[in-house]
Amino acid sequence: MPSSPEKNSTAHAAHNTPPSLWLLAMEFRAFWEFGAVLPAWPALRRAPQGDGHPVIIFPGLSASDSSTLPLRSYLGSLNYEVSGWNQGFNFGARAGVLDTVSRQVKETFDATGRPVSLIGWSLGGVYAREIAKMMPTMVRGVITLGTPFSGSAKSTNAWRVYELTSGRKIERESTRYDLPAAPPVPTTSLFSRTDGVVAWQASIQSPCRSNPNTENIEVLASHVGLGVNPSAWWAVADRLAQPQGNWKPFVRKPGLHGFIFPDPQR
Repeated sequence: MPSSPEKNSTAHAAHNTPPSLWLLAMEFRAFWEFGAVLPAWPALRRAPQGDGHPVIIFPGLSASDSSTLPLRSYLGSLNYEVSGWNQGFNFGARAGVLDTVSRQVKETFDATGRPVSLIGWSLGGVYAREIAKMMPTMVRGVITLGTPFSGSAKSTNAWRVYELTSGRKIERESTRYDLPAAPPVPTTSLFSRTDGVVAWQASIQSPCRSNPNTENIEVLASHVGLGVNPSAWWAVADRLAQPQGNWKPFVRKPGLHGFIFPDPQR
């Protein structure tokens, strides 16, 4: 996938420091985040119902479809046709991976006759964004969870794992694409300031003149917990329910809702 003429925009160097070791150690709280799903379930069931359109969810680095099963099950209960990426463990953009992802999106679009929503967790969000740039007519929207696209290639605590599992140098890989550029479809980035793996600044979508339908939503979560966190689930469901062609930004409501979703501009 060749990069656009605006390759390596200024946002790409926005942040260079990975999260602290303290935040990394705090990633163990993901177990409690998943445990919060049960008490939050009555509220989660009140999320907007879907219109049945297809959704594909991409796992993070070194994860497989099993990691996204809880989120896929939840979205399925809201009337979406949800599938995983069906490629086993995500060990980076090795030969054939993105071609297979592109083929999956096209086959899903052809089979349903409807554009596909793409959700990506961490590295999976990079795939979602880049595929949407390649195939905008087949993609309805993109939602990413803790995805590093606007910082330096080493603004995460996982870059060494990426190089080990993929066999590729991450800085060289990142220069192949214009990662900070938003896809030309509605795009939402969920991030957490207490992310222990990805520097939260690296998940901030800068204002985009070519696509005003972009936004950042802050949640209170760990990186590992983003895919099982009740507040993240609610935000994903809310965004997926936006009518096609009538996208509106996420609204933080007064009271508890505003506490669960902090002001990302603060």
